[in-house]
Amino acid sequence: LPFPILLRLQNPIRSTMPSLAAAAAARRAGEALRRGVVGGRYLSSLRPSPATPAAHDSDEVLVEGKASARASVLNRPGHLNALTTTMGARLNKFYESWEDSPDIGFVMMKGSGRAFCAGGDVVGLRQLINEGKLDESKDFFRTLYSFIYVLGTYLKPHVAILDGVTMGGGGGVSIPGTFRVATDRTVFATPEVHIGFHPDAAASFYLSHLTGHVGEYLALTGEKLNGVDMLALGLATHYSMSDHLDLVDERLAKLVTDDPSVIDSSLAQYGDLVYPDKTSIVHRLAVIDKCFSHETVEEIVDALESEAAQLNEEWCTLALKRLKEASPLALKVSLRSIREGRYQTLDECLVREYRMSVNGISKPLYHDFCEGVRARLVDKDLTPKWDPPALEFVSEDMVDSYFAPLGEFEPELKLPTEQREAFI
Repeated sequence: LPFPILLRLQNPIRSTMPSLAAAAAARRAGEALRRGVVGGRYLSSLRPSPATPAAHDSDEVLVEGKASARASVLNRPGHLNALTTTMGARLNKFYESWEDSPDIGFVMMKGSGRAFCAGGDVVGLRQLINEGKLDESKDFFRTLYSFIYVLGTYLKPHVAILDGVTMGGGGGVSIPGTFRVATDRTVFATPEVHIGFHPDAAASFYLSHLTGHVGEYLALTGEKLNGVDMLALGLATHYSMSDHLDLVDERLAKLVTDDPSVIDSSLAQYGDLVYPDKTSIVHRLAVIDKCFSHETVEEIVDALESEAAQLNEEWCTLALKRLKEASPLALKVSLRSIREGRYQTLDECLVREYRMSVNGISKPLYHDFCEGVRARLVDKDLTPKWDPPALEFVSEDMVDSYFAPLGEFEPELKLPTEQREAFI
């Protein structure tokens, strides 16, 4: 398909956000910017105050200063910038400060090293669970999801540079923002079912609003997408070769604006024109819709097996393999999550995902998550022992347990929906 046609696959929900964000930004900061009240500070990182965490924690999120912008830099390169509670808290603090500053027109996010963000630090989370520190585990989800809501309701334009690994929570801290720049190094996935979990961090919102049933496909298989496919599906808004990012950064550093249209045109000016190749997901959307529109995971597997026998194509066989390697319970939970997300707002999805996550790390449901992380990321033997071990043993009651209210003495996620209205 010609690339202009592919652009129509992009999520229509995002199409109104630039104008809304522009209006909001103008209300908050436009007058100061038009008067030229813009600081000329250039910062490599913010100095931690006595109230901030220890030095090694404060270095996990650095700040770069631009003429009219600030950039948060996720800085755990040895861990692919996997998110911690401390990082979520610092992002919340920075973004609140920047939103209130009349000197700042827009905000950026980048990653150090070869990743943008590989998601949440699930190895650390597993350790907390095994040590019985459930309150700290819940705080991780509460802090991260709260930041994602801030990002999805931010009054200033936001630019995320998705250069490198962008998985799980990495999508959560970027896709709800205004602009996402994918590159030739971008590798995107929501692989949570393979660690016995569900695609969270707003994934049930943005995946469910993709074209057709590709959201179910990505959630249940954890397939990796490159930057071109992210652009075609609307997960990214712009594309740039990684070697050209210095030019993009140089251009954005000189902008004195809060106008999303100016930022959009600047990103496009320094972007690269790309076309999906013959292996692109866009060439198999019809088959994906045919298979993943079915009501149950069992029906999806049956449909995919039938197509695999007829098509004899590698992607179909690989998708089946991924489905059969994933946690059976996580598959059923994740399918329901995506289906519910299609009819919910961003805040409703985050509140539900928080409930699912807290239930999923608590007894008796925590086994698959701890076992999946062990098998894939700790021992790396890739032989998880799921419980239940097969789809036919997963009952409706087990799935319902993930979605159950947290109880009288367990607070639900509270988001400031009255003060912050989502643009998406």
